[in-house]
Amino acid sequence: MNEGMKKQVNLKEGLWKFRLDGKPYLVGSKCEDCGEIYFPKKEKNWCVHCQSEALAETDLSRTGKIVSFSVVMQQPGGGFYFGEVPYAYGQIDLPEKVRVITRFTTNDFGTLKVGGLAELEIEKLHEDESGNEVVTFVFRPNSQ
Repeated sequence: MNEGMKKQVNLKEGLWKFRLDGKPYLVGSKCEDCGEIYFPKKEKNWCVHCQSEALAETDLSRTGKIVSFSVVMQQPGGGFYFGEVPYAYGQIDLPEKVRVITRFTTNDFGTLKVGGLAELEIEKLHEDESGNEVVTFVFRPNSQ
């Protein structure tokens, strides 16, 4: 590895993958019996909706509708968030009828509109104590 290059590590493994075109997508679970879809992917092969043990990995859409959002103006307590402030987070409804809690990637909070579209991206959240870039999924609001 070059001196100037930093290693990227996922905030949590298994939340997303990349398509051949390099674009990310979230990974969920779908019950093969009742069709219920979950995000994140269930670690145990058990559907809460119908109690079936027939869950399969499924790709989720890259875009969704903003359901709610809030702008956080100061660093949260508890030592769990090391990213920049202010930031926005909220909920996205995906076409698969899955609601995802997410951070929004924007410096223009005026682009956040309930009912507006947002698209999935992967970006740096912070650097860890070893200098690695910790990356996570975010949604970028569509400015239209």
